[in-house]
Amino acid sequence: MVGPHDREPSGGGIQRKAVRAVVRGRVQGVCFRDATSCRADELGLQGWVRNLPDGSVYVHAEGTAPAVDRLVAFLHDGPPRARVDAVSIDLVPPEGHAEFKIGG
Repeated sequence: MVGPHDREPSGGGIQRKAVRAVVRGRVQGVCFRDATSCRADELGLQGWVRNLPDGSVYVHAEGTAPAVDRLVAFLHDGPPRARVDAVSIDLVPPEGHAEFKIGG
């Protein structure tokens, strides 16, 4: 359920933040990409999520700092069937995505 403080306002002087994250553990085949995309949409974020050949999940998320931070917190837990062993986060420049997408 999305609360009134989950979605962050966009535009007008709000500082944007962007991160790249690699999530390791049992994170493929457990709806991690779909759950991440849904949570990002709820938070009003842009970017993408994709599975990597090594079994990890790669995420680029950008938006307001509080919303990005909420998604990063979600990545540490993942959906119920996931088992997250490690999350690596790097700050990166925003790329200006228009929406959040699931990649290959």
